[in-house]
Amino acid sequence: QVQLVESGGGLVQAGDSLRLSCVASGSPSNYAMAWFRQAPGKEREFVAGIKWSAGSSKYADSVKGRFTISKDIDKNTVTLQMNSLKPEDTAVYYCAADRTTYGTSTYINTRASAYDYWGQGTQVTVSS
Repeated sequence: QVQLVESGGGLVQAGDSLRLSCVASGSPSNYAMAWFRQAPGKEREFVAGIKWSAGSSKYADSVKGRFTISKDIDKNTVTLQMNSLKPEDTAVYYCAADRTTYGTSTYINTRASAYDYWGQGTQVTVSS
């Protein structure tokens, strides 16, 4: 069992930066950790993911070059650094963990339905 707690959301202006953190309790070794987001009236979408025990990461095209996902194994924390924020980045951001290994150490699933554990979400609002 893994519990996830997000922090770091807030209200910023376009072009600003925010850092989201997700602290995982339990032992997420070999898991994929990811950030998803959901805007009002829209489906939950993949933002970025990283393998807990490997160096692989993946990003949605909409955030490539602006967002960076990283991990601190000692602190059981996954961080999403968001730069050059845009109004369309406004959403509730969720941390999630996928315990399925898929027979490889590098694969990161982008489907929300594949993830087993979720945090409570943190609101990010970007004003124009």
